[in-house]
Amino acid sequence: MRNWYFNLVLQDALTEEQDDALTELASFHDGRISLVEGPGYSRFMCSFDAETLTEAIADALSRFVDLPGVLVRSVELDEFALEDNGMATPAVVPAPPPLEASPSTP
Repeated sequence: MRNWYFNLVLQDALTEEQDDALTELASFHDGRISLVEGPGYSRFMCSFDAETLTEAIADALSRFVDLPGVLVRSVELDEFALEDNGMATPAVVPAPPPLEASPSTP
């Protein structure tokens, strides 16, 4: 078992209602997941013990079941997380590109 560091970037900034709901959820207050907010964005810095990075991410994502309407856009590892995780190259799971509307034919 080892400790994994990563960020969960949300699709949108938390609304006031979601932020209020977050304060009531004990699963977000155990020191393993911390909210970081800026103008127009919200993300969570994560530090989870698990056998694999995938298991650590799954554990973190499972907490969002209790936070309705919040969508995680991507899982990112910054240069510090890469170093802490012992990874040689960046590992990022980006958001899928937006679907382009196809022209409709009459």
